Amino acid sequence: QLQFVESGGGLVQPGGSLRLSCAASPSSLDRTAVGWFRQAPVKEREGVSCISASASSTRYTDSVKGRFTISKDNAKGTVYLQMNSLKPEDTAVYYCAAHPFILCPVSWTNFGSWGQGTQVTVSS
Repeated sequence: QLQFVESGGGLVQPGGSLRLSCAASPSSLDRTAVGWFRQAPVKEREGVSCISASASSTRYTDSVKGRFTISKDNAKGTVYLQMNSLKPEDTAVYYCAAHPFILCPVSWTNFGSWGQGTQVTVSS
């Protein structure tokens, strides 16, 4: 069964950048769309970004468009989330998860194989 390990979180000042990594085991993502999600305290988990199996298509939630970029290296079995111009409202635990199809879904549902998450804190 596919498992993910997220890394790269930390404390950053507003306007700063972080790059999150999501390493898959086994390292085979060429037939799996992968999404990044986040959950802030007392808030529901929300979908942030998704990348298709071939990396030919991506999807972003409105609040991160133009600031976040998702990418993947199928050879390494890793998905990345480059986060720029970070804001305090981006503070959350970030998770990655797999979707059973090769394309990102219209809705942020039916994802599984959740990782343990990595904490991102944006604060001065």
